Amino acid sequence: MKRPEENNPIHGADTAGQAAPRGQHQGTEFAAPLGSLRSGRLIFASGAAWVTVRVDPSITDLYRARFEGRTPRVGVEDGTVTIRYARFNWRNYLRERPSEVALNAQIPWDIEIRDGASRLTTDLRGFELRSFVVSGGGSRVEVTLPEPSGIVPVRVLGGASKVAIHRPAGVAAQARVGGGSTNLVFDDQRFGAVGGEVSLQSLDYEGASDRYDFVITDGASNVAIDTR
Repeated sequence: MKRPEENNPIHGADTAGQAAPRGQHQGTEFAAPLGSLRSGRLIFASGAAWVTVRVDPSITDLYRARFEGRTPRVGVEDGTVTIRYARFNWRNYLRERPSEVALNAQIPWDIEIRDGASRLTTDLRGFELRSFVVSGGGSRVEVTLPEPSGIVPVRVLGGASKVAIHRPAGVAAQARVGGGSTNLVFDDQRFGAVGGEVSLQSLDYEGASDRYDFVITDGASNVAIDTR
């Protein structure tokens, strides 16, 4: 088993403007080699705010990340990239700065955000996504999905507000949304309010071998699932 790597910044700088030694916390850029890995997993273990996750077909590393505001702890083990911020203080929310994580396009990925997400943008076109999960709620989340391979689960658990999920045109999908939801859009269907749990399907869902399975729990508001 590969030994975990943690906080290995590249091109980082300390407060004096000198290159930060490997392993210290002053760095703002991180990367890890792809090596012989055949799959990857990205985990935000303590939430994600003001973060963009995208696919970069030009990189040869497993991933590359740049953090403009708070610098989290970053660990890598056996293809799993774990990003963990210190305890979040909502008083500092407006001082957050955009950060970016770029993923290698040559391998399939699972992506998981725990403890909630806010102002999260993901553009995952151009690689194979195996699963996408946000737990702890989501607000101002936009997800652009790739072509699916098989049945791909997408979960937003713990409540959601102002969430937009886009899949490629012509891709089949099913959506199960918890009761108490308001302002829900699924393709060309619009719902002002939903009393109990609602289950929706595109017309070609049952016969499609490659499709998305969406689940949004604990009530939701202003959620749109569409194609583009």
